[in-house]
Amino acid sequence: MFSHPLRSAVVAASTVLVSVPALAQAVKELPAVVVTGNPLGSDPSGLASPVSVMDDHALTLRGASTLGETVGNLPGVSSTYFGPNSSRPVIRGMDGDRVRLLGNGGASLDASSLSFDHAVTIDPLVIERVEVVRGPAALMYGGNAVGGVVNTLDNRIPQSAVDGIGGRAETVLGGADSTRALAGRAEFGGAGLNLHVDGFRRRTSDLRIPDSSGASRLRNSAADSEGGGVGASFAGDGGYVGLSYGVYDSDYGTVAEPHVTIDMHSERWDFAGEARDLDGFISGVKFHFGHADYTHTELDGGTPATRFATRGNDFRLEASHAPLGDWRGTFGLQIERSSFEARGDEAFVPSTDTDARALFLFEETRVGDLKLTFGGRIERVKVGSDGGGPDDANAPGTPRFDPARQRRFTARSAAVGVVYPLNEVFSLASQLAHTERAPTFYELFADGPHAATGNYELGNAALGKERSNSVDLQLRVKQGDHSGSIGVFHSRFSNFIALSGTGIRRDADGLINPAGELPEFVYQAVPAKFSGFEAQARLLLCRCAGELHLDLQADAVRATNRDTGEPLPRIPPLRGMVALDWLHDTLQLRLETQGVRRQDRVDASGTPTAGYVLVNAFASYGFTAAGIGWEAWLRGNNLFDTEARNHVSFLKDMAPLPGRGVMAGLRASF
Repeated sequence: MFSHPLRSAVVAASTVLVSVPALAQAVKELPAVVVTGNPLGSDPSGLASPVSVMDDHALTLRGASTLGETVGNLPGVSSTYFGPNSSRPVIRGMDGDRVRLLGNGGASLDASSLSFDHAVTIDPLVIERVEVVRGPAALMYGGNAVGGVVNTLDNRIPQSAVDGIGGRAETVLGGADSTRALAGRAEFGGAGLNLHVDGFRRRTSDLRIPDSSGASRLRNSAADSEGGGVGASFAGDGGYVGLSYGVYDSDYGTVAEPHVTIDMHSERWDFAGEARDLDGFISGVKFHFGHADYTHTELDGGTPATRFATRGNDFRLEASHAPLGDWRGTFGLQIERSSFEARGDEAFVPSTDTDARALFLFEETRVGDLKLTFGGRIERVKVGSDGGGPDDANAPGTPRFDPARQRRFTARSAAVGVVYPLNEVFSLASQLAHTERAPTFYELFADGPHAATGNYELGNAALGKERSNSVDLQLRVKQGDHSGSIGVFHSRFSNFIALSGTGIRRDADGLINPAGELPEFVYQAVPAKFSGFEAQARLLLCRCAGELHLDLQADAVRATNRDTGEPLPRIPPLRGMVALDWLHDTLQLRLETQGVRRQDRVDASGTPTAGYVLVNAFASYGFTAAGIGWEAWLRGNNLFDTEARNHVSFLKDMAPLPGRGVMAGLRASF
């Protein structure tokens, strides 16, 4: 089942470890402190930016085969949905390189932002927690976090001592894509040494979609994925240091091209550590180094056609200083380097190198009950293209690119945030931010037919930095068992880099031809604004043989070209959710309705998308047997088999959302 010896060892070790007798202790749960967006750490109520957290239970409730679909129902978060195998998060209408994907705080270093059919190299089966920061987080992670950050945590490098042995194993079956999945992870430690191992295997069939004439399947949407990781650390009260290795393989169909499948492989090494409670001005030091090798081969009828590859390093160093009066803070540096190459008929971007180096500062203080945060970041980015084309002997068949060229940018970002408790029930949080983002290699140098979108895409090597000013205001409520928040946001871009249609048509060779099969789309800078709101609440209705909760959620975003007044493309419509959640000891029952409004605010090349209502149900039951904790769950999605289409997706007319599906799972924890 596993063709690579090291991959076999990873998963085999996972299988052995999760069979350890139940006398072992449970794996230590991650703390409730949010680590994303604030290097000092804080609970969600103490952060100026809106944050959503998905723990193990939420991942069971919402877990999907892609990260985008897993987090896509959080407030303000949707997904690109390029079929069931490829989906990136979209935050407040912003996608691509404006949403930063992290693994344990380090850059993902894959090619998922380049094209909608490129999958993210993170599988929800092996993560323990997801933290989503909505709104500008560029101070900590660079200008490509202007939309927000999605950070997945897997504890492959344990940061605290593990006492004894613990782990879990789970299996998942069913759903609209006929999932067959098995995953496991375990940790054990003693004398300061901690070991972690995890592994998974997921297989799916072509996705079942609603069809007025009966059951139908979305062609070429099956997938076969496997992976895992091992890690070790020395940890104690004063800090930790550790190393981990992870691998991810996936063979999946692309939906847009019926005869094309993708063979994706990623390997990653991480080295991280922290020293706490130091004497002197520097009170703590934290570092993280990651190296990733990513390859992605597109197979046309089983024959290799186009190969994409990315190799990169990410280094981050943070130092916390001792309190200066009422001030606490962190300063640090980040270095990220990556090389990208594409070879084959559908290589629409030349080989490139990107080098980014940044210094950042984050400070917080209190004035009475008012918490203030300040930060700044300066980033130097160098993006170079190797040029080349059909005459390049090393890249036969690729489109002709401009000669080799290099661009340099200096991006500066700053933010101020406040959190103020009005009383014991209400608090206000707000943030003002200025963000600058250097254009990516594909926004600068793309030139060729992009099969995934069916367009001929052209970059613009003369693009300047993308600049934006943003404001966020949120009212938070907490009273006993009731909690909620409502917030508004507004971002104003002086030069938003948008992929826009020109009305020109080209043939596959790139020649302008009114009868050509490919519409031309160009990356160009336009003045733009994004405005919207996000609201959520969890209310305790009664304690009736348990606890009955009412969950409410709604969000909307409106994005406009300020020059023309025309809507920006692929912006998610108004959404809402109402759910009843009943809890009694270890039994949970949940019934929810999700409503999405028709989206008819479209640009000249877009088409409206009908609204829809989906009804979902979930049930879980926990029990103990033979000293092992068990959880059995059953999930029904789209119970009335409603046809629904994601307006954000390039494939909305071809690939509707999944039809009715019933999925079951069983988890054992020890």
